[in-house]
Amino acid sequence: MSDARPAPGKRQAGKVRIGDRLFAGSSRGSGIVLLVVMAAIAVFLTIRSVNAISHDQGNFLTTFEWNTQEGAPLSFGIAVLAFGTIVSALVAMIIAVPVAIGVALFISHYAPRRMAQALGYVIDLLAAVPSIVYGLWGALFLVPHMLGVNAWLNQYFGWTYLFGQSQPGAQPRSLFSVGVLLAIMILPIITAVSREIFLQVPKMYEEAALALGATRWEVIRTSVLPFARSGIISASMLGLGRALGETMAVATVLSPSLLLSFHITDPGGSTIAQNIATQFGESQGVGRDALIASGLVLFIITLLVNGGARLIIARRKEYSGANA
Repeated sequence: MSDARPAPGKRQAGKVRIGDRLFAGSSRGSGIVLLVVMAAIAVFLTIRSVNAISHDQGNFLTTFEWNTQEGAPLSFGIAVLAFGTIVSALVAMIIAVPVAIGVALFISHYAPRRMAQALGYVIDLLAAVPSIVYGLWGALFLVPHMLGVNAWLNQYFGWTYLFGQSQPGAQPRSLFSVGVLLAIMILPIITAVSREIFLQVPKMYEEAALALGATRWEVIRTSVLPFARSGIISASMLGLGRALGETMAVATVLSPSLLLSFHITDPGGSTIAQNIATQFGESQGVGRDALIASGLVLFIITLLVNGGARLIIARRKEYSGANA
């Protein structure tokens, strides 16, 4: 009697093909689900935003006030909110990105193995700290200590107008203090991602540079940083996304106001996420739709930032060594 069972090699090849089909189908399905969810969020935000803007007595893009109380003329705009969101995020990025790259390089290329492991654990732990903990620390510790920093900036850099104080000695619950707090919050995220990217640099690149007589810094400058450039940009955009959408920490530290001022060390200012968090519970009807409209603006800003980052990465990919 002949054995009709297929040969082991054929049976195994069939299993591999089925597994490939299942994996490809599940990956494609996951991508489609993600796109559907993003589209549903965009449609929901747009519908509610159109309803709010149709009742707005002011210009939604340029009005400074935010008056959505029932029984009063509805007039609201995101000019001050968008300004505060962008300024605080920029301050955070200017402070956090260079420090994060330096810490990541120290961990990956300078620190002894045991120290690098300990620092890596600390960085990962800091990245998991909840926002409200950072907010409480910022309100109780950071803000009082920013008085001296603001006075020093006003004395030596007040000529830049940005650091000039119109209210010297006022409590530093300002956009600059928020930016410093956000920098501390996103520093572990950017550092952790950059560290992993630096560790992925092919050793042959570094060994080739060393063989040509390069110093350690020259190896980093000519081999490590060019290869990791796209990854550094991605890590920075990940941190920027958190800075743009941070809510509780900003609401704890900032003294909100709807006055547009380029003196970023003066108390006051507001951000989109902080305004939504503080007013959502008291808003009803069109007032909530107005907050959702401001959320749509934040959604669009985030998409534009990520799209710009993708374009930068695509243009520099051929120089980064990412395809090696």
